[in-house]
Amino acid sequence: MHAVFANVSIEPGRADEAQAHLEANVLPRVKDSPGVVAAYWTRSGDGQQGSSVVVFETEEAARGAADIIPNTPRPDFITFDSIEVQEVVAQV
Repeated sequence: MHAVFANVSIEPGRADEAQAHLEANVLPRVKDSPGVVAAYWTRSGDGQQGSSVVVFETEEAARGAADIIPNTPRPDFITFDSIEVQEVVAQV
């Protein structure tokens, strides 16, 4: 298994809008992605940073998703800081 880690910055005061975008656009897209095993999204206490980890069955599926992420439509108040693919080496 491989995971895609993504970190975003959210403009101050726009956390609720970012949450709405996540629920309406991102979650359905990820659910339909081939090879998805699990996915999690987190947000900092001030709502200005977000992180996600999406686990895929294969490295190929994870890399394919990572390549698409930067070009996926998103509001101007959300900026990608990093996107990285890593191998899953253990799980509980």
